[in-house]
Amino acid sequence: MWDYSDKVKDHFLNPRNAGEIPDADGIGDTGNLRCGDALKLYIKVEEVNGEERISDVKFQTFGCASAIAAASALTEIVKGMTLDEAKQVTNRDIVEYLGGLPAPKIHCSVMGAEALQLAIADYRGETLEVPGAGDIVCKCFEVTEQQIRDSVADNNLTTVEQVTNYTKAGGACTECIPDIQRIIGEVLAEKAAATSDETPGNERDAKIRRLLAEQIGPALGAHGGGLQLVAIEGDKVVVAMQGACAMCANVHGTVRDFVQKTLREEVDESISVEVGG
Repeated sequence: MWDYSDKVKDHFLNPRNAGEIPDADGIGDTGNLRCGDALKLYIKVEEVNGEERISDVKFQTFGCASAIAAASALTEIVKGMTLDEAKQVTNRDIVEYLGGLPAPKIHCSVMGAEALQLAIADYRGETLEVPGAGDIVCKCFEVTEQQIRDSVADNNLTTVEQVTNYTKAGGACTECIPDIQRIIGEVLAEKAAATSDETPGNERDAKIRRLLAEQIGPALGAHGGGLQLVAIEGDKVVVAMQGACAMCANVHGTVRDFVQKTLREEVDESISVEVGG
């Protein structure tokens, strides 16, 4: 049984702005009925004091309670916004508005944010590019490599479980999990390299970041776990454990015998690793 907030329950039982706008100025259609979730978002746009504002918005969805609540919440968030303001709305805004969503239901908020971007693009006569379309990683839910990359990068994901929560990839036959692990490792390595470029001269810290992203994180991810770097404070490295590692009774043993041991062997024997964040 999912632990839903009162606000999620309210938006599910009493959805706002459900329905269709026959003469909509923009329509965003996302999801896939074959995958169990689909959302169509309709917007009307009016010019008010020289600004284009969303004067009306409605939705039709096929999905679970979270999908209905997320779509309902999205319509309440964006109604009255300028288009430029609405373009900045993310799935995190939807989740925060609802007082949280169960982790396995985060993808419902992602679907809402995608539908909004598509509706705005439709109104403006733009075609949103779908990078990597056709490069399907998860065949069960038709999730592309670029979608996974974007989710990992934008939301600081470090585990397969988190990717599944955001995209549904890996949530059925699990055949794509090795590819998801590879993508996570590559994206985290790219982010670590970018961070080291921003702080030139600190090769030691850069090496720590690369090892956590390219070697240690993916190794933990292979067992459903993960970690995120919180801080490097001299010889002290602070990490937040995620996924299965966060719930493991031997988490401190893992940190000591694997994370810390690896960093000491590969970087500096004076390094200590602590769990924080």
